[in-house]
Amino acid sequence: MTQLQKARRQETTPEMERVAAKEGLLTVEVRHQIAEGKVVIPANVNHKNLEPMGIGEGMTTKINANIGTSLDFPDQAREIEKMETAVRYGAHTIMDLSTGGKVDEIRRQILSRCSVPLGTVPIYQVATETIAKRKAIVDMNIDDILDVIRRQAEDGVDFMTIHAGLTLHAVERIKKQNRLMGVVSRGGSFLTAWIMKNQKENPFYEHFDKILDIAEEYDVTMSLGDALRPGSLYDATDRPQIDELIILGELVDRCRERGVQVMVEGPGHVPLDQIVTNVKLEKRLAHGAPFYVLGPLVTDVAPGYDHIVGAIGGAIAASAGADYLCYVTPAEHLGLPGPDEVRQGVIASLIAAHAADIMKFPGRALQWDDKMSQARRSLDWKAQRELAIDPDRFDEIRNKYKSSSDACSMCGDLCALKIVDECFGINRSGYKKQL
Repeated sequence: MTQLQKARRQETTPEMERVAAKEGLLTVEVRHQIAEGKVVIPANVNHKNLEPMGIGEGMTTKINANIGTSLDFPDQAREIEKMETAVRYGAHTIMDLSTGGKVDEIRRQILSRCSVPLGTVPIYQVATETIAKRKAIVDMNIDDILDVIRRQAEDGVDFMTIHAGLTLHAVERIKKQNRLMGVVSRGGSFLTAWIMKNQKENPFYEHFDKILDIAEEYDVTMSLGDALRPGSLYDATDRPQIDELIILGELVDRCRERGVQVMVEGPGHVPLDQIVTNVKLEKRLAHGAPFYVLGPLVTDVAPGYDHIVGAIGGAIAASAGADYLCYVTPAEHLGLPGPDEVRQGVIASLIAAHAADIMKFPGRALQWDDKMSQARRSLDWKAQRELAIDPDRFDEIRNKYKSSSDACSMCGDLCALKIVDECFGINRSGYKKQL
């Protein structure tokens, strides 16, 4: 049985208990939200070393880090290093998007080392294997798709991006829409080509019940992919995007009817003034299903700094109700990220998530910031390091620019805190002892 089915039967699972403990909530609260479909715990029955995460309403905002080989860089060891880097710096989940090398072996090696939920995009592997057979992507069939989905589920994959909302009708609509960037989703482009060549319905949509059979068997959470997400601000919140979101909302209902956990993926490139609207639309059309957004990216002109662009959009989206942020690295739009770009992407997204949580859950989230303020107030550098979102970066800068004073090298003995303390006769050492 799935977490959703057990929650509906008022059964408490070890995963629910662990999530409740992490979130500082009662187990019954977590179970109720899962039963309502507003929270998911991606936890494949075959992922044995898993530390479960709760994603959705009432949960702290989670972040995902994408890794995976490409045809140009099929280095398995490098992707394992990136996974370990992402987890070390605080990623709540990992997605393996591998398309180069031995994809099954890479995924299994990552799973064996990955303690957080692991996601995949099955159509990537279907396309890779179809090409390896010297066929075109448009020649793949439903048997190929189901074979890959089952293989990944058996291995222990916790959640899968399924591009089932891109229908034959939607492809016809794209032709009429004046999109600047067209279809930027890789999975979406594969399916658009397949639909146009075969003039048939999207196999993921037509055979969705067969996919749910596998998902239910292994408790794989469906992450309904946004194949028509906007790839530029020009295309944001247009008819194809909203048309697909309506279909995704209907698929959410079908997942819940089967007892399969489900969340919805969202844009993409969205200007600041449209982010809240996008979140509210998803929550309305998908009946409160957890919302998973890429960024969003709020400008198109910052290659090399898209982790910052994504963090700006992510903070706004999460504060408006998005539950789950997919990180963006400085390599976005430029190339395959390495471990350092992964680290920067994770940290930027964590900052965005925490900034939003301060607004959503001030009683829970703000305690961290208050402790940091107390440590700064007393110039307690050890405590500041321990509280820093990236202690390694703290050390890098602190050691490079360290002052002979107990203050930072920006002010030294001209530190505002020290000057005011002397004016009021405050004993700093005594203040430290009180903390």
